[in-house]
Amino acid sequence: MRSPDAAQIRHARSAEPRRSKVAGAAPFALTFLGGAGTVTGSKYLLEMPDARVLVDCGLFQGFKQLRLRNWAPFPIAPERLDAVVLTHAHLDHSGYLPLLVRNGFSGPILSTEATRDLCAILLPDSGYLQEKDAEFANRHGFSKHRPALPLYTRADAEASLERFAPVAFGQECPIGRSLTVRFLPAGHILGAAIVEFVHGSTRLVFSGDLGRADSPTMLDPTPIPEADYLLVESTYGDRRHEPRDPEDALAEVITRTAARGGTVLVPAFAVGRAQTLLYHLQRLKASGRIPDLPVFLDSPMAIDASELLCRHLNAHKLTEQECRISCGVARYVRAVEESKALNTNPVPKVIISASGMATGGRVLHHLKRLAPDPRNTVLFAGFQAGGTRGAALVAGAERVKIHGEYFPVRAEIDNLSMLSAHADSDEILGWLRNFERPPALTFITHGEPVGSDVLRHRIEEELGWNCRIPEHGETVALP
Repeated sequence: MRSPDAAQIRHARSAEPRRSKVAGAAPFALTFLGGAGTVTGSKYLLEMPDARVLVDCGLFQGFKQLRLRNWAPFPIAPERLDAVVLTHAHLDHSGYLPLLVRNGFSGPILSTEATRDLCAILLPDSGYLQEKDAEFANRHGFSKHRPALPLYTRADAEASLERFAPVAFGQECPIGRSLTVRFLPAGHILGAAIVEFVHGSTRLVFSGDLGRADSPTMLDPTPIPEADYLLVESTYGDRRHEPRDPEDALAEVITRTAARGGTVLVPAFAVGRAQTLLYHLQRLKASGRIPDLPVFLDSPMAIDASELLCRHLNAHKLTEQECRISCGVARYVRAVEESKALNTNPVPKVIISASGMATGGRVLHHLKRLAPDPRNTVLFAGFQAGGTRGAALVAGAERVKIHGEYFPVRAEIDNLSMLSAHADSDEILGWLRNFERPPALTFITHGEPVGSDVLRHRIEEELGWNCRIPEHGETVALP
């Protein structure tokens, strides 16, 4: 949400390294347009003589210098792309699609069916929120830009949905004359996929965001036996998830907060994390391990995503009955007036509201009211990217800026990293050990610099593989 001035556009353009020419007659050339050196903005351009494919089309989030890239001209004319292939629906992988389509892309957007359905919720909501944030900034005058404009609108997002062409898990889908793509379950969230491309005898695999083995709700990541080239995410490349049971941790935080008369506010990703939290809360309530507090799911998008869980039973581990029971533990809050009323209700409660890193949405209004009160708890549930409010709060910020104003932080702040939907370092290595032979080259992507480098070192030392951490804007020929 901004109307960037000329200097900012020049800065954004200068942040895009010059693309090198594709060398020789290699079947593949791969350009890293996002998800390199950062966990956001995933975009990988795959080029060959008869096809150009963009793998993921995500928004940059977090630090301002990253967000400015969303406003820079796309490095290739969108109309020159033959297809977009999505690993999953999260906005850091799909959120740039409305802009790509508005600027001329007219090919198919290939994804799993559940990813298509989730994008039908996420993308219009993203456009709507950007419009509302711009309107709020203009009304209250806290933006530096006159007027503040959204990056794209809800109408742009709805237009992009017409380009989706869903593909079933395991089905081979042709792109151009000589390329095929196949989606395999990755876990992580509903519909998330590992993407396998085959061109002649060359196989290129994108891990997407890998889920966790033995998740109680999501499918396990599919074992992959071979690839000539591999892109693997490294969000938690330098960390191991706390081995503690998430229900034990949740029970302690909720019981402790309720005892002092406070409310637990959970900024949660509307797609994936919110549904996992409902599953655990239902189990805790049913077993009597937490006080019988009211639970509110205050996110229309999360409500819609929860209902999709019950429709895509082949994309997760829960039965239809388990889905219905889990989703029924919360009172759904759709109306704005009811959402506002939650902040004036003194009764101890649990509020689950998007977004997961506190970058936008209704959770910001709850933070303004609840963070200054030491009786309350703000409970994060996974990775917080650098430059987000979530990262600042988890790091101990004593005040937080929301809508142009600073608010004191006196509430308890906690982060249950074991609730993350991302595989940690050990789990990534476990998935890689399924390969029957090493890829010729493995690219470590979608991670912050330390996480990517630690994972690179582990893969080289423990598996003996040839690894590389690509730079943003770099083009690599894959012979």
